[in-house]
Amino acid sequence: MKVLQLIHSPRLWPAHGKERRVTWMELFFDLIFVAAVAQVGTPLEHGYTVAGLLRYAFLFVLIWWAWIGHTLFSTRFNADDLVQRILVLVQSFVAAVMAANAKEGLDSRSSAGFGAAYAGIRVVLVLQYLRARRIPETRRLTTHYAIGFSLAAALWVTSAFLDAPERYWVWAIALLVDVATPWLAMNHSMKVPPDAAHYPERVGLFTIILLGEFVAGVMRGIESQEDWTLSAASTAFMGMGFAFTVFWWYFDASNSSGERHVKTRKQAWLFEVWSFAHLPLFVGLGVAGVGFHRMITTALKGPLASPDAQIMSGAAFAVMISLAVIAATAQEAHGLRKALRTLRSQAALAAVVSLTAACIPLQPAILAAGFLSACIAQTTLARRQKLKLETRSEVIEVGS
Repeated sequence: MKVLQLIHSPRLWPAHGKERRVTWMELFFDLIFVAAVAQVGTPLEHGYTVAGLLRYAFLFVLIWWAWIGHTLFSTRFNADDLVQRILVLVQSFVAAVMAANAKEGLDSRSSAGFGAAYAGIRVVLVLQYLRARRIPETRRLTTHYAIGFSLAAALWVTSAFLDAPERYWVWAIALLVDVATPWLAMNHSMKVPPDAAHYPERVGLFTIILLGEFVAGVMRGIESQEDWTLSAASTAFMGMGFAFTVFWWYFDASNSSGERHVKTRKQAWLFEVWSFAHLPLFVGLGVAGVGFHRMITTALKGPLASPDAQIMSGAAFAVMISLAVIAATAQEAHGLRKALRTLRSQAALAAVVSLTAACIPLQPAILAAGFLSACIAQTTLARRQKLKLETRSEVIEVGS
């Protein structure tokens, strides 16, 4: 009887109520997934190649998508009973299994195990949505998600029994079903959107943790120095400056973690763009963190090797263009057209710097200076645009 008292059905969070804050359970859950991200990135330090990049990006997408699935559910539904905690424990364990199978190539049996573990996380998410079907206003949404994610989970399990290249085709179809499921449910999502403040806060905290992983890469580069040189020191300092500027751009210059209301179809589309734009940002931060590590360790060996420079330039471009897109989606209420003009300027600047760094052999310190300068310039543009819009809003409020 006492056990039954600890079990209750999920409920919708009230639309207007006490401000929600991130719970300790959510922080613990996030740390487990970031540990999985760190595990996936370990082989990239020793294989900073296109093949290594593709492997890292694919596995990262699955980890990120698993995290997004749980986070969207928890920001829509108030579920904190015994069953939910057991399901979160299972998800956390399966995430650890994913990380344990993340060090070998995509054609290995370990990668097959990675896909099967991801299917396990999807199955748990399906169970969570099936529990929430009892809420009448969310029945269509939860049914849609349960069917879509069940089909995807079945495909991921099937892929575990296949060899490459057949496994890759099934992976592609499964990932397509996974990604299409929320897009096709957009109309239902507008009726039951994620919490406008809590979900961006969760994404913002995940961003901070990944920035910590970036800084850890810089620190590993510092540790590798036996004789501290000006070139290595300046490269390391600018690597830290790059992380600091990304933080400034994301949280201050563009208010990327601000409230995200989904009441109209336009807001729903911008919400999806904002959410998906974090994927290249996060992948770029992971790859750039390893890139700065390598730049610091090779600071005295002449210009950065061409493959390293190209991958690093692509990662820096992904970070900057993602931040610019995220900033543009934050200004849909007023000034979206001007925000898009600012976005074009930022994209052009990021492209010029990245292409120059990829095509011209340069010293690591010069490369780092170029990336940092471009990031600072774009942050300044974003900050200026934000201040103009805030000033215009204040004038409109006074006039009304």
